[in-house]
Amino acid sequence: MNDRVRLEPSWKERIGSYLDRPDMHALSTFLRDEKAQGKVIYPPGPEIFNAFTHTPFDRVRVVILGQDPYHGPGQAHGLSFSVRPGVRVPPSLLNMFKEIEDSLGIPRPDHGCLTPWADRGVLLLNASLTVEAGQAASHQGKGWEGFTDAAIDALNREREGLVFMLWGSHAQKKGQLIDGKRHCILRSVHPSPLSAHRGFMGCGHFAKANDYFASRGEPPIDWSLPQRAELDVS
Repeated sequence: MNDRVRLEPSWKERIGSYLDRPDMHALSTFLRDEKAQGKVIYPPGPEIFNAFTHTPFDRVRVVILGQDPYHGPGQAHGLSFSVRPGVRVPPSLLNMFKEIEDSLGIPRPDHGCLTPWADRGVLLLNASLTVEAGQAASHQGKGWEGFTDAAIDALNREREGLVFMLWGSHAQKKGQLIDGKRHCILRSVHPSPLSAHRGFMGCGHFAKANDYFASRGEPPIDWSLPQRAELDVS
C-alpha cells in the first residue's frame, strides 16, 4: 500500500511504514474490491489523506477528531467535519460555528469548508478515512483506526503543547493515546444535534485552546473563515 499512497513527507517519515503492515494491505484489498463491485467510496482517492497534506506534522497545533467521512455525494474531501464549498453546512458543523460565534464573537461563514483551519495547523482527522456512499460507519473496523492511532501516537510522543479536542465517546477513546501532562485535552459530547445540548454548546473549547496557547506564550488559532467568494482551497 505504501508505494501507492502519496503521503505528505513529514508524515510519511513517521507513519509511512505503517502502510506496509498486513492489516493495511488487507484494507487496500478491501477498498479495491468494493470499487470493483461498483460501490462509491468517499472521499475520492486523491483526497483520502487531505488532512495530512494540509497540516504537516511540525505545523500541527490542534487536533480535532472525527469519526468517519460524510457519506453524502459531494460532501467529504478528507478533512473531518468539513464539506466542500457550496455544500450545505451539516448540523454538527453548524453547532461548531455557533459555539465559535458565542464564545469568540466570530461570525459564521456562508460555507462549511475548513481548509483554512487545516492550513493554519488544525489537523482535521477522522478515525476512519473512507466510507461507502450512503452507509455511515461502513468502513469502521477495516484497518483505518490503527493507522490514525499511529498518527496520534506520533504527535503525542514527538510534539508538546498541542490541543486535542475530543468530542463524543468515539473520539475520547483515542484520548488514551495522549499524555495530558504534555498536551491540553478538551473533552465534550459530540456537536451533533442529538447531543450538543448536553454539553457541547457552551463548552468554550475554541476559546480554551487559545487561552492555552496564550499561557505558553504562543499565538492563538485564527478560527475565522473567509466567505465563500474569498475562499482559496487550492
